[in-house]
Formats: sequence, structure tokens, C-alpha cells
Amino acid sequence: MTDSALPSDIPDPRKESLIEYPSQFPIKVMGVNVAGFTEAVAAIAQRFDPDFDAASIEVRSSSGNKYLGLTITVIATSREQLDALYQTLATHPMVKVVL
Repeated sequence: MTDSALPSDIPDPRKESLIEYPSQFPIKVMGVNVAGFTEAVAAIAQRFDPDFDAASIEVRSSSGNKYLGLTITVIATSREQLDALYQTLATHPMVKVVL
């Protein structure tokens, strides 16, 4: 059955969300430990959450200090906002993984 074949009274489970909006939503971002990585991630977060505070970023270095793991917490206002944020982070050249 395709999307267009679903009766209008049956909700599409892929569009349902367990997240209540707005809410604080943590995102883990990993990349190589290079100058400007944290600032680049913060700039992206601020594009999607104007109230994002870069001082709130949690930073962890890998055991060899080659990689950085960042946790950013944004105010999620919609699934579309989160999808766009994840996509933007994932396509940034400094970012290796987004969880």
C-alpha cells in the first residue's frame, strides 16, 4: 500500500512523533578536533534555534584527542526543524557523525 492509498482516517506512523514541541532536545555531534569545529556547530545550531547558547555546549575529547564529541541542546519546535538541523549538521564537512 502506498502513502496515497492510506485512508485519511488512518494516521501515518512515520509522521507521528513522541516528542512534545517545544522541548529541549540534545544532539550529539562528532568530528575531528580542529580549530573552528565547535564554533561551526554552534553557528548551525543558532540558525535553527535563535536562542541557542554556545556556552551550553558539552565538549568531550577522544582518548587520543583526535576527535571531539559535542552535545548541543536546542529548543525543538517541530519535526521539520529537527530534520533540517540534522541534515545541515550531517552535510557539514567538519562533522563526521550526528546522533
